[in-house]
Amino acid sequence: MCSQLSAVKRRQVIGVRPRAHTDDGRRNGVRLTRLDYGTPLLFVAPFFVVFGLFGLVPLVSLAWVSLHRWHLVNGDEGFVGLANYLSLFADPNFYNALANTVMIFAESAIPQLLLALGIAALLNRSLRWGRFWRTSVLLPNVVSVVAVALVLGQLFGRDYGIVNWVLGRFGIAPVSWQSSVWSSHLAVAVMVIWRWTGYNALIYLAAMQAVPRELYDAAALDGASRWRMFWSVTVPAIRPTLQFTVIAATIGGLQLFTEPQLFDSSGMSGTGGDDRQFQTVIMYLYEKGMGGLNAGYAAAISWVVFLICIVFTLVNVRLVRRFVGSV
Repeated sequence: MCSQLSAVKRRQVIGVRPRAHTDDGRRNGVRLTRLDYGTPLLFVAPFFVVFGLFGLVPLVSLAWVSLHRWHLVNGDEGFVGLANYLSLFADPNFYNALANTVMIFAESAIPQLLLALGIAALLNRSLRWGRFWRTSVLLPNVVSVVAVALVLGQLFGRDYGIVNWVLGRFGIAPVSWQSSVWSSHLAVAVMVIWRWTGYNALIYLAAMQAVPRELYDAAALDGASRWRMFWSVTVPAIRPTLQFTVIAATIGGLQLFTEPQLFDSSGMSGTGGDDRQFQTVIMYLYEKGMGGLNAGYAAAISWVVFLICIVFTLVNVRLVRRFVGSV
């Protein structure tokens, strides 16, 4: 009521007589033109145009291709309906690739986000050469992913890799990192963790620096320790940022391709090892689409991956909301 009265007084001072909203396009005595209504739409229109061209149109095109027997070179060879999807859901190689993808995603995303959170907490403190450390954590992300995969692939080499050399110093036999499921998944997960931890740490750091100081002062008056402040004040205060990184890590983890593809010593076939022990869903899509030239089947895989990303994203965001409170 007070704000309304003050608004009326301001209008009286500037000579505008307050009027109620009418059906002729006037609000408070000022006539609103079509430009007033359309200006906000003009500002957001570029996003929808770009999304439509590079997001919606490809999705619709993939859906159309997935309903056809579509050769990558020869093009459309006839409508087959849901035959590609039925073949996909009966394909054991697809389920193997999906299981590998989920396992590598879990092994890489959870440690990655926890490490990023810890690094951000350290960088948020007063450190000597603070700018240098904050810049250095982003270097793995700046370096080409191809270079990272090649270097770490050499580190995990069976005969001359540094990792096996270190294990040998402790009396552990050399590990053939590409031969078994657990070792190949661990090696690929280390590549992902190395590349994306610093990136997420800087995002968390920016969110932590925006937390109001009054919250920490109130917690200190209540006798909270630094550890308690971190989990009861800092983490709940940056929950929107946590949700963003979880969404990004989920989408990136379920679409993992470059690291396992370069880790595969068998070449660019996309099989992910001799027994497909670390083949991801996107590698399987590459195998069918580029190797087998079956664009219709690859399009069906793309749509299934799209739906899986939506489901996993919703579940993970729900988990963050449940286990991370708000201030």
